[in-house]
Amino acid sequence: MATKEDMKMTDLPKKADAKGVLYVGIDLGTSRTSVAASNGVRETVYSFVGYPKDVVAKKLLKKDALFGKEAVEKRLSLDLYRPFEKGIIKFSNEETSSVTPEQAQKQMQAAKDLVRHALGIVKSRKDELIYGVIGSPARASIKNKEQILEAARGMLDAGMICSEPFAVGYGLDLLEDTLVIDIGAGTVDLCRMHGTLPAEEDQITLTTAGDWLDQQLYTLFKRKAPKADFTIHQVKDIKEKYAFVTDSAEPVRVELIQNGLPTVFDLTEEIREGCRKIVPPIVQAIHQLVSTFDPDFQKKLRDNVLLGGGGSQMIGLGRVLEEAMRKMLGSGRVTQVEEPTYAGANGALKMAHDMPEEYWKRLS
Repeated sequence: MATKEDMKMTDLPKKADAKGVLYVGIDLGTSRTSVAASNGVRETVYSFVGYPKDVVAKKLLKKDALFGKEAVEKRLSLDLYRPFEKGIIKFSNEETSSVTPEQAQKQMQAAKDLVRHALGIVKSRKDELIYGVIGSPARASIKNKEQILEAARGMLDAGMICSEPFAVGYGLDLLEDTLVIDIGAGTVDLCRMHGTLPAEEDQITLTTAGDWLDQQLYTLFKRKAPKADFTIHQVKDIKEKYAFVTDSAEPVRVELIQNGLPTVFDLTEEIREGCRKIVPPIVQAIHQLVSTFDPDFQKKLRDNVLLGGGGSQMIGLGRVLEEAMRKMLGSGRVTQVEEPTYAGANGALKMAHDMPEEYWKRLS
């Protein structure tokens, strides 16, 4: 429900003798997929899907597919996929000449399997209709949204795409004079809420998000410890445990492997320097959305900035953004959602609940 164009829907044959409706909110994240359902189930899973590489791997794993953290841990035996790159299905933006049909098909299959796995977690009854609202990046293209709905086809009886930051604001009833920033792994999405469906110019999507930050940190860690061996997965874990942007912080000492031996490195400065790189693009986007808003409401908007998403948990981020906004815009006030992991899924679920029954029936 980000814009009228965002209200893309899918409709499937109605289940015979359906006795009820299960509403589901889904946040299909690059790093994590979270679901919240009207039956009280709330779960999150890493957005990874893995398939056994060969008969030996299949014998060892005894599964046709692995998901989430288990897939990452067993990745040496798997063809590992992370289908929702930058919040959209990987390769769905590529020209056909640069991607083989087989590559695109594998990513789509991984996306479908991940959605199926996420919906399986909510434990719907066989006689229930499932109506779902799915969060996507604020400026995802029509093609991207159609691809996401295609991944959900066969699992939802009716579905709708909405903007992730809009879902966060909607779930908290912050429907006007609020600037929502959703910081994920693939994208940072901003949306200004002004009491109606936001238009395209009300939203901005940045790719300088969590995955981009992991690469910045990897480079900085390599500069500090050129002979150490570590992976991007380790860098991500270090970031999620220690990320901060403040001037002062407790020393961050991390054990890495160097020449085959565990060695402790002080990465405090590298983490501070790397994490601060995410701030300038966000501040520029805030400036763009505030400065192009109705002048009578600009102060309200800049003094009501809401941070959501996994990246919002970075220590000191809200305060650093406020300081930068004061220098650029004269004032700024930032608060953080209480449940960054589920704020998007909660909002999507609330939206699904609030849609009139006739609306869903038309889709069914």
